[in-house]
Amino acid sequence: MVAKQLSIFLENKSGRLTEVTEALAEEGINLSALSIAENADFGILRGIVSEPDKAYEALKSRHFAVNVTDVIGISCPNVPGALARVLRYLSDEGVFIEYMYSFANGETAHVIIRPNNLADCIRILMEKKVDLLAASDLYKL
Repeated sequence: MVAKQLSIFLENKSGRLTEVTEALAEEGINLSALSIAENADFGILRGIVSEPDKAYEALKSRHFAVNVTDVIGISCPNVPGALARVLRYLSDEGVFIEYMYSFANGETAHVIIRPNNLADCIRILMEKKVDLLAASDLYKL
């Protein structure tokens, strides 16, 4: 239920994203989910990969600034209000979402959450019977 996410800091210039994806490809690492946030000078690529430890080492060896962060993966129905319900559970208990990203595939939406309190978030989601994704399943999406 807790997965490792890579956060890669990239200069805002042409080709940097390509370099990351090529480095992962050379190591046989699949990038299954990603989000990019940017400002004027740099971007942060956050992603779920098939082999986070191997990806971390591969990117570090190529001089990328990369960190590993714990996140939670959930599945919910891909219908209006499903995510709102889950977020209500968390906000009612004082859990703040630092960031999140999601992707839908047919009738299911997969959501990656970075909460301010990992343990409380997991406890609440389990109590509310939200479908938590095992890290091993998340790495294979």
